[in-house]
Amino acid sequence: MIHKLWVRITFSFLLLISVLLVLSGLFLSRMMKDTYYDLKETHLLQTSKLVVNVIEREGLLATPPELQEEMDLLAESIQSRLTVLDQAGNVLADSEDSPAEMDNHLNRPEVKQVLKDHASSGLSIRYSKTLGFHMMYVTVPMMEEDETAGAIRVAYSLQKIDLALRKLWISISISLLTVFLLTGIIGMRLAKSISKPIEEMISVSARLKEKDFSARVHHQPRGELGQLATSINTLASSLKNQMETIQENEQQLSGVLANMTSGVLLVDMQGRILLANKAMAQFMGEDPQAFPGKMHMDASRNLEFSSLMEECLKTGQELRKEITFYYPRERIMDVHLAPYVRENQVRKGMIAVLHDVTEVRRLENMRRDFVANVSHELKTPITSVKGFAETLLDGAMHDEDVCREFLSIIYQESERLHRLISELLYLSRIEQHHIPLKLEQMNMTEAVWNMVNTIQKEAKKKKLTLVLPEQKHDIWMEGEKDRIHQIVLNLLSNAIAYTPEEGKIVVELWEEADQVKLSISDTGIGIPASELPRIFERFYRVEKARSRRSGGTGLGLAIVKHLTESHHGKIEVQSEEGKGTTFIITLPKTHENHDKPSLS
Repeated sequence: MIHKLWVRITFSFLLLISVLLVLSGLFLSRMMKDTYYDLKETHLLQTSKLVVNVIEREGLLATPPELQEEMDLLAESIQSRLTVLDQAGNVLADSEDSPAEMDNHLNRPEVKQVLKDHASSGLSIRYSKTLGFHMMYVTVPMMEEDETAGAIRVAYSLQKIDLALRKLWISISISLLTVFLLTGIIGMRLAKSISKPIEEMISVSARLKEKDFSARVHHQPRGELGQLATSINTLASSLKNQMETIQENEQQLSGVLANMTSGVLLVDMQGRILLANKAMAQFMGEDPQAFPGKMHMDASRNLEFSSLMEECLKTGQELRKEITFYYPRERIMDVHLAPYVRENQVRKGMIAVLHDVTEVRRLENMRRDFVANVSHELKTPITSVKGFAETLLDGAMHDEDVCREFLSIIYQESERLHRLISELLYLSRIEQHHIPLKLEQMNMTEAVWNMVNTIQKEAKKKKLTLVLPEQKHDIWMEGEKDRIHQIVLNLLSNAIAYTPEEGKIVVELWEEADQVKLSISDTGIGIPASELPRIFERFYRVEKARSRRSGGTGLGLAIVKHLTESHHGKIEVQSEEGKGTTFIITLPKTHENHDKPSLS
């Protein structure tokens, strides 16, 4: 298989040299042969003419015996065979055979040329099967009174010439073979010197095609090949730099897209998705790898969003709108659509950017609810204070019993107002870390029992059963006593407020690895599952009327949540409507690995 470039070059070169050498050998041998034959022919013609002159001068045709004897003598001296023929082609004398035994020679080519065609001489070269070599025959006419009286034929053996030509051929063949071998070796080395850098360049080009931009041409030949090698190396270096830049840009873009909280979707003019980031996949409840190739309407699963994208693709205008998505969960999205345009201002598709504003809208609603709730909570005691004060000023203060009753109500409402404002300020300071956490070693069991003693009277009024942890089992942790007391007190107060008479409240306390867990369960009214995410909001109440009758402000659970988080803990709630609620507080035993809040 001739695949290597140097092999192909060498093979072509040797083939050309072989043809030239063979043609040269044939030409030389033919030229030498023709030269030999021409010389011998000339020599034989001269000999023939000399023999004719001898015969004519001595008149030997009239005396056959003397003619035969003369021919024998002349043949011996010229080392050739002499044959004398009459006008009819009959042999009159021959230097080697008896004339009587010899055939008529009239039809021999060399004889026919002279006797029949009347040529000045005749020539024929024939291979003799009996002798095994070529013979040259030259014939000249014998003239008598301007008429052909016969002919002299001189026969010469070409055996020596054939041997000489054969030796010449051997010499030429050896010379040609030597030249062929030397030329082949030189041609192969020359072909390799040319093909090796070319093959390396081909290999480097193939590696560059496979994105191996470290490939380089190491051989630097002279001339145009050297310039080509330098150009390939320059190209490879340039490609490597460009690919590194492209990869770095792609990584930056991928990193930005992957870490964006906003969803990004790139769609072509046919509505087929080209690219989607991780946030978009989360919004749509899909795998990011499954997006490319899908139609946007199949991926979005939202008719309004799909219609908006179709409109953007058709009109090429920027669009913005808030859309509610219901799959995989309910979200409010701020959708911004813009055409995707190339450098030549040709539209190639559309880019959709989705911002999740669900939390923003929720917080806005919470703010509105908070303002409304604060207004409502403040309005009630202020209205009561104002109304009873006006009544007193209108004359009711002169009735001592009525005056005392009204003043008592005014005092209670002012206390309620004071408590509400104090808790709001306290909650605000906790959230903003204005109150530093004063850690100390404290007995959690003791803290629970202290708070139980505080609310014992209220529990007895409602005939509630309290199940408490063993008082002798001490559980120690790092924490701020006042805050822990506030957590326990608020949760116990809540349980008492929302548990009907003769109900049951169970307080459990246990250690789990490096954590302390507190569980307070009741058999109260419970909380609907739909309301659970909102119970830690300010002023949120499951039963507003009952909460107000109990004197609650609606801030207790919000305070508990923030106090727990200030200790780097967490609060969980489990509830079933009509059966009761369980709050579980998890607190770390130590705060070595946590940042302690400080004054801001």
